[in-house]
Amino acid sequence: MINLSKLIVITLILGLCACKTSKNVIQIKSADITTMDQVKADIRFLASDELEGREVGTEGERKAASYIAQRLTDLGIPGATLSDNPYYQYFEKRVKSNPHALEASPDDKVVSGRNVVAFDDNGSKYTIAIGAHYDHLGYGAEGSLYTGPPALHNGADDNASGVSAMLAIAEYLKDLPLNSNLLFIAFSGEEKGLWGSNYFVDHSPTKLEDYNFMINMDMIGRLNEDRQLAIYGTGTSPVWDNMIESIKQPYFKFKKEASGVGPSDHTSFYLEDIPVLQFFTGQHEDYHRPTDDHEKLNYEGLEDVIEYITTLIIKTDNTGKIKFTKTVDESQEVPDFKVTLGVIPDYLFDGRGMRIDGVRENRPAANAGLEKGDVVIQMGDLEIVDMMSYMKALGAFEKGQTIKIKVKRDDDKVVEKDLTF
Repeated sequence: MINLSKLIVITLILGLCACKTSKNVIQIKSADITTMDQVKADIRFLASDELEGREVGTEGERKAASYIAQRLTDLGIPGATLSDNPYYQYFEKRVKSNPHALEASPDDKVVSGRNVVAFDDNGSKYTIAIGAHYDHLGYGAEGSLYTGPPALHNGADDNASGVSAMLAIAEYLKDLPLNSNLLFIAFSGEEKGLWGSNYFVDHSPTKLEDYNFMINMDMIGRLNEDRQLAIYGTGTSPVWDNMIESIKQPYFKFKKEASGVGPSDHTSFYLEDIPVLQFFTGQHEDYHRPTDDHEKLNYEGLEDVIEYITTLIIKTDNTGKIKFTKTVDESQEVPDFKVTLGVIPDYLFDGRGMRIDGVRENRPAANAGLEKGDVVIQMGDLEIVDMMSYMKALGAFEKGQTIKIKVKRDDDKVVEKDLTF
């Protein structure tokens, strides 16, 4: 998932049964389709040192793309492009060497990337797009929160978890008599600013008006003890809220956000008037750091997330074309800001204020004595009620400025600190 500040046991229709028989096997139609052993194997490879962080344009990215394409080949789902390799959709991006330039020059570096695309044709007018990005930060590219020397950023949660889930869902659904076509997409260049998904919607192998909706999975491997699952884009169709709540098992505590604009690839589809849902199990201290490794994932939680999304896709398959609705896209209204607190926000927090999930050393929050678990409720004269008001507040301050900051700590004790940006 790109940094937010840079943008930011069920019986179903068709008589199908998606039920969990153990914590290591999910069954559909009473036949083993896949096991979590394969999910773990996918993650271990994609997040291995061999792939060197899967930064777009590198050999590691190409190895990851080859692996994903081979997995789709083995599943019998054909590629969907007209390139020399039908699974690959190539794209190029010219990168500005001068960050202050209004646009790139002909002398600037060109980065070549590739999306991996497969199409399960069920003869339908409508197509469901199911995607996840597979690129990451290499040895600590722009966007890394690590301040040490270059180090491998393996990105197990971000986003080997989402890609493994996409492959598992492809295996669950490929032999079912669905009413929708299924398009599976592994995007590259997401960490650079949604390069791959932006290119995809401009060069889609399927007419954009034929997409029923898009499912995006980005960082779904660290489900917490409270079983909090964030779902973004719930306002992009009037069917989503009821559909989400209608699935009772596996159980999650949902944090729903209506906006279709966010820091991942679903945004590219939403901006083309396609309903979207983005799934996310939350930020953590290993985000965009070398410590995001496969050993730290919650595989039982990931299994439940995969089962839930699979169930939702099957239930929605029989509803026909769903209606698209525009949302109030607050993330487009966030002003540019010159300062940060140097914290990791808790994006799953649903109380009043902005809860701190991690504090970076030698940054304004740490220097002021703020701690993990503090809930920011006021910065200067500005009240902080949620993530958006926090980000807007940052736009009001300058580097070097000192303000009063109020946080709730422990049993709602209010603590006031002097903080210098």
